[in-house]
Amino acid sequence: NGRALADLLEALCSAWPVPIEELAIVAHSMGGLVARSACHHGRLAGQSWLAPLRRLLFLGTPHHGAPLERGGHGLEALIGATPYASALAHLGRLRSAGITDLRHGHLLDEDWRGRDRFARDEDRRRHVPLPIDVACYAIAATTGTRKSDIAGRFLGDGLVRVSSALGKHRDPKRALGIEPTRQWVAYGMHHMDLLSRPEVYERMKSWLAG
Repeated sequence: NGRALADLLEALCSAWPVPIEELAIVAHSMGGLVARSACHHGRLAGQSWLAPLRRLLFLGTPHHGAPLERGGHGLEALIGATPYASALAHLGRLRSAGITDLRHGHLLDEDWRGRDRFARDEDRRRHVPLPIDVACYAIAATTGTRKSDIAGRFLGDGLVRVSSALGKHRDPKRALGIEPTRQWVAYGMHHMDLLSRPEVYERMKSWLAG
């Protein structure tokens, strides 16, 4: 999907009737992973659409995976090991490749090719840094009402944890390094609220205009 998006952006920019001075990408949820993958593949292919790319804004993107998919994966393994219930485990295998990519936040073919995407595995994905010379912003949501809320810190927006949405990781080599001034946490919101709440829009507008 990332490679396909890169090709579409290349075709779009080539067909634009006037030279493009500035390009910004706003991506929600897994779309942020696709956008990062597109930047990677576009750079490898030497595509021209990356030249005017100035800003990349992530809304609730699971940069380091989503606990819901990991939880579903663990539940599937548990059911599969339970007598008389193992047949139900096949229902869990109806999850799309995109959903299973959310377990760790896969971006590249090498992250999954040749592996059973339903097998229990460690996080072996290849680290993909953010694109150079592009201002990257991240908005995370949490159902908590303040920073000290334990439930909000662990559950995040119901799908993505705050740390994952902000690109933070306990391993410094995997952290995305988004500048603190380009991070924002929206309190009292669920994952889909990021698409409709006025305060999120105002924050995006200020960043994109800046």
